[in-house]
Amino acid sequence: MEIRLATDDDWAGIWPIYRAIAAAGETYAIPTDVTETAARIDWMEQRPGATFVAVDVTGAVLGTARAYPNRPAAGSHVASASFMVDPDHSGRGTGRALGEHVIRWAREHGFRAIQFNAVVESNERAVALWQSLGFVILTTVPEAFGHPTQGYVGLHIMHRYL
Repeated sequence: MEIRLATDDDWAGIWPIYRAIAAAGETYAIPTDVTETAARIDWMEQRPGATFVAVDVTGAVLGTARAYPNRPAAGSHVASASFMVDPDHSGRGTGRALGEHVIRWAREHGFRAIQFNAVVESNERAVALWQSLGFVILTTVPEAFGHPTQGYVGLHIMHRYL
């Protein structure tokens, strides 16, 4: 697996992943019927942020991440990031590889920490992954996410110093 900056040509591989995750409605507060145009605007970061893809030897996109300053101006020393892995490739290390890559990227770009603003508490695999990479749960906003099968669940705010 290779992780690299995403190019415009990668969108064709990112969009099916984004669409599937949005349609499931289990991990992101984005419309389940999001349009491709809206998704592309949302996901393809501009500087000072970046969008990454994890690709296999054939160039197929296995997962993607975007990283960016969490807040502007006085908050720009803390990064944030979002991750999506192709559901057909879940559990094979793509999320971990993307997480490790984003941590390195943030460190190399002078960020002091990374904060995730909304990790759905019922997404136990993601929570466990981020904790294994050194993130801690600062707080949980109760019932902040309307899960399609579990009802209202909390959103964790997670943090890691670099």
